[in-house]
Amino acid sequence: MWTRRTLLLSPLPLFAQSALAGERHRVLVSTDAGGTDPDDLQSLVHLLLYSDVLDLEGILSSPYGPGRLHHILHVIDHYQQDFPRLHARFARYPTPNILRALCHQGATDDPGPDGTGRPTPGSRWLIQCARRPDPRPLYVLVWGGLEDLAQALHDAPDILPKLRVYFIGGPNKMWSVNAYNYVHEHHPLLWMIENNATYRGWFVGGNQDGEWGNRAFTEAHAAGRGALGDYFASILKATIKMGDSPSVGYLLHGNPADPAQPGWGGRFVRLWPGRKTVFPGLTTAANQAEVFGVVEFTIPIPERFPPGHHTRMLIDNRIPAPAFIDGRVLRFRFSPRDAKIWPYVIESLYPPFHGQTGAFTATPPPGERTRQPDPSHPNWWIDDPDPAAAEGIHPGAKHVNRWRTEFLKDFAARLKRCQSG
Repeated sequence: MWTRRTLLLSPLPLFAQSALAGERHRVLVSTDAGGTDPDDLQSLVHLLLYSDVLDLEGILSSPYGPGRLHHILHVIDHYQQDFPRLHARFARYPTPNILRALCHQGATDDPGPDGTGRPTPGSRWLIQCARRPDPRPLYVLVWGGLEDLAQALHDAPDILPKLRVYFIGGPNKMWSVNAYNYVHEHHPLLWMIENNATYRGWFVGGNQDGEWGNRAFTEAHAAGRGALGDYFASILKATIKMGDSPSVGYLLHGNPADPAQPGWGGRFVRLWPGRKTVFPGLTTAANQAEVFGVVEFTIPIPERFPPGHHTRMLIDNRIPAPAFIDGRVLRFRFSPRDAKIWPYVIESLYPPFHGQTGAFTATPPPGERTRQPDPSHPNWWIDDPDPAAAEGIHPGAKHVNRWRTEFLKDFAARLKRCQSG
């Protein structure tokens, strides 16, 4: 018979600081739930079912796209239906009203090239939580944009030592590149896990046999398991993605104090230098930059360039990179989420610029560079580049999917708590 004890696959000292071993971690989540990808809604269900073993202090709506605070509150409405059964057996589940009081609207727009703009209710709440007289660190799990984190650090840099940030990057970094650039350049001592691809191990690879398949699990263990289970099964055609859940898994089973140790949320290596590429002018596919890095293009500004230039780069025919003036150049900033050729075209009201095209190729970094930790970012961690840890094209993903049966069994037991009878 499967029991909680069978989940402790590694020696106890490694997991003594995990939530499932009894350690209570302070947690604030920043999510783009309701935005362009519904998987955050699945991860919210997962989070709420573990809220009895975490000290949840905030849930911020920090979307790219249409996600807003009401999407988070809608998930809590489902939690409210299951709460009597959950609380009857496990008294540490927070009430729905307590959870609602923790929810705040964060940034909804790109703040521009500086990466920061105006404070939001979300960024103010993050600061308030970080400044509480609690000796424990505050784990900030970023499932969407980094804008509220960046704003909080800008407005209250004193909170930095209290923060432990786990950022689900990749596509979120692509849409949030200006806030990322600000945090990376202005707060290099931040404790940060930058998970650009490892998170994919939650739904790619691992044991997908029988009931552990992405769709089969939902049919066997979510549908019919209370309001939260039925809601989970209604998302993404009843198929598991929940790509933000590794950030919660990191606290549940592993050693959160040491990102180099194995656990449900992955295993990471120290950040290496040289991840930003600046191209002086337009490029061709022969020009290379690091995948998941930051790429900038600079174009000299002619003397007669009009103010209010309204110029942008449209990358891959869908991703806008607005130009901003930096001295005597126009600068465009982007972060490639895939190793491939990225074409672009310039759209501008200034005729000499309009219609110019180019491309660049995003590639994995050379191995010799990844073995040299960046001394300027001593607390920053990133996906393991070792090919043995990759699942297909996704670096580090095997550090998560090796645990797939274990974390899904535990999640299934949580879902069963919602079932009547």
